[in-house]
Amino acid sequence: MHAVKENQSELSKALPKGEGGEGFVHPQSIVRHIWGKADTILFIFAGAAAEFALNKAVDWLYFTGRLPADPLARLFSTVEYARMIVFSTEHGANQAIDRITAIHQGVEQARGAQIPDWAYRDVLFMLIDYSIRAYELLERRLTLAEREEVFNVFNRVGTRMGIAGLPQTYTEWEIMRKAHLQDNLHKSEFTVDLYRQYRRHLGPVRYWLLKQVQVLTVPAVVRQYLGLTGPPLLKQALGLYKLSRRFRLDWLVKEALLPSAYKAQIRGLDARPE
Repeated sequence: MHAVKENQSELSKALPKGEGGEGFVHPQSIVRHIWGKADTILFIFAGAAAEFALNKAVDWLYFTGRLPADPLARLFSTVEYARMIVFSTEHGANQAIDRITAIHQGVEQARGAQIPDWAYRDVLFMLIDYSIRAYELLERRLTLAEREEVFNVFNRVGTRMGIAGLPQTYTEWEIMRKAHLQDNLHKSEFTVDLYRQYRRHLGPVRYWLLKQVQVLTVPAVVRQYLGLTGPPLLKQALGLYKLSRRFRLDWLVKEALLPSAYKAQIRGLDARPE
């Protein structure tokens, strides 16, 4: 798929290779554990896919045409940038963040308008929230200190990007996150079209599974907007899936759930980026 190759090319430009120095994230940080497993990342991806569709600024993602053309590649690109930052040195991560900032500035110049700060915060808040939600679904409940670590890492990303109005503490972030969910979401024609594209690119069975994962992952307000009602049918299956990981059979499940064009990428998510 050409969009996948294009995203990989962008990432290769964003980060220098083989440099030394302190890590942007401590090697033992819970953030590296979260972003070092493919299944956790896929749950983050599923939650973000739902909320992206509802965000009032989703038209910015439609402006370039890349999101509706291949929403999976566009969301994988976001995931890959996040992983590169998490596993890079301080210098490498800052270069990647600066590259992200430059890409967004280019889109703003092309459109002749500025992406609002609240939209930048929304994406950052999604990365924080779904990192926590996905890990707790698949692994265990995080301690307050671990949640604060997730917040601190991504807040540093936002600070480097120059995003205004960022929260200063995890508690402040919780308050702002609730307000953003109430104020910045609505169901629009973009929502309907984006879900149509999800179904087209995933196929009916994988699309149904995506929505089941979203029922488990997203906040209640997102479920209400999207009509993701009813009991989460995958909840009971999670126990069996966790058991399959002990016997290293989980890759069979992952490959069954994703289009063949993305299998290599998914397998790569279980390894630390070079």
